[in-house]
Amino acid sequence: MRPTWTRLAPVIAAGLVAALLVPPAGAHADEPVTVIDSTFEDGTTGGWTPRGGETVAPSTAVAHGGSGSLAITGRTATWEGPVLDVLGTFVTGTTYTISAWVRLAAGSDSARLSVERRTGGTASYDQVAGDTALTAGAWVNLTGTYTLASDVEYLTVYVETATGTGDLHLDDVTVSYLPETPIQTDIPSVRDVVTEFPVGAAITPAALLGEHGKLLTKHFDSVTPGNALKWDATEPTEGTFRFTDADTIVDFAKANGLAVRGHTLVWHNQTPAWVFLDADGAAMTATPENKALLLARLEAHIRGVAGRYGADIPVWDVVNEVIDESQPDGYRRSRWYEITGLDYIRTAFRVTREVLPDAKLFINDYNTNVPAKRDKLYALVALLKSEGVPVDGVGHQMHVNIDWPAIDEVEAMIQTFVPLCVEQQITEMDVSIYTSSGESFPAPPADRLLAVAYRYRDLFALYRRYAAHLTSVTVWGLADDDTWLDTFPVTRKDAPLLFDTRLQAKDAYWGVVDPSRIGTTTAPVTPDSPA
Repeated sequence: MRPTWTRLAPVIAAGLVAALLVPPAGAHADEPVTVIDSTFEDGTTGGWTPRGGETVAPSTAVAHGGSGSLAITGRTATWEGPVLDVLGTFVTGTTYTISAWVRLAAGSDSARLSVERRTGGTASYDQVAGDTALTAGAWVNLTGTYTLASDVEYLTVYVETATGTGDLHLDDVTVSYLPETPIQTDIPSVRDVVTEFPVGAAITPAALLGEHGKLLTKHFDSVTPGNALKWDATEPTEGTFRFTDADTIVDFAKANGLAVRGHTLVWHNQTPAWVFLDADGAAMTATPENKALLLARLEAHIRGVAGRYGADIPVWDVVNEVIDESQPDGYRRSRWYEITGLDYIRTAFRVTREVLPDAKLFINDYNTNVPAKRDKLYALVALLKSEGVPVDGVGHQMHVNIDWPAIDEVEAMIQTFVPLCVEQQITEMDVSIYTSSGESFPAPPADRLLAVAYRYRDLFALYRRYAAHLTSVTVWGLADDDTWLDTFPVTRKDAPLLFDTRLQAKDAYWGVVDPSRIGTTTAPVTPDSPA
């Protein structure tokens, strides 16, 4: 018989916190330490409760292993599902691997695994495993990692569905961590080797803690808050701002001599629904009154966010992803564009310049290496500059993979914008091991890791040749234990960054620092590694 559900007792003293993170006697540094194991073999819910009005009860109808599982019935909303209080279990700064097996009772849907945390009564939601297809005939594994960055008053793990409200079964939920591995202090720092321009990393507050914080300050010149400065994070309701995560990152950067890139003031994603509601609370249509209201909200938001940090954030991605090359004029048909035309872009740059007269203001986009998109972006920047709109630079995201794009296409991208006399920055670089959404590996293969290294070698060599036109390069993540590519475009483990899930230098790191050493560190990541 499998062990029944177990869970560590609530943390009640600092000494106990330390004890929780001490591996059991004899445990190897690479052996995971399990802190939650929900098998439902004892006929109880094991502490799992409903999030809403649904019913959560032990069941023997189906099981992933053994004879028991948890049945979730009577759901009336997609967010309803099983939830577990982990406030007394999770310790700040520790990266936990969370794994859950889920099965749909009938039909089909997608499920995701998330964490809810609350501070000062304000709820925040963090995705652990993205939408994963479910059917009635098979158990599906939801797995991902989570690091609690700061003390909270409420913390839960839960499962929800994407579209339907069908009955679910849950089984074999585990939460574990690997004892922290010290970073390598005897290897060259990236920022000491690449001196032609600053090299930065996009981060969350969790990246500031423990060995992650040491890795960050050893190797990088700057940080980009990955989500903490976006509209949904800073102004979830009109006129009510929250800056807890952003303040944490900016304060850490100032204390450790790191520059900060602001990302982002205007985007078609992660913008709260209220922004696009008219004075009566209905969805905005393209009227002069709604245009004026939307631009006023935009101005107030920029003054509230950019104005808070002033000179502490000297570079901003003012607008993000406004180009759609499939449109005849090249402009994305976002709600911003539908209601204001290009005036939201003009307003965003004008107001940001008023608030931050000395800051560098960027327009940022992805796939700018693609000729059609590149040329549409060029035309927009040229138009804005001809109108006196204060666009100082173009940001190239550079989310690429091991086969795409060709180096000469990236070179043409940089060359294209030189005549505009604007700064250029690489703002969100990562190199996926995958070449299509249909690929998936249980662990990154060694040959793919080598291919990532050679891509970093070739791209950084190009960037350094064009250092007169590139004023910074940022990678979109600190290490492979926290990358958005684990859940986009599908859920699968990727390895797109310079350091692995244990914060150790990969061949990709050597591709940047010393290409002659590529091949000296590659080993396939084992399925037991955090994923």
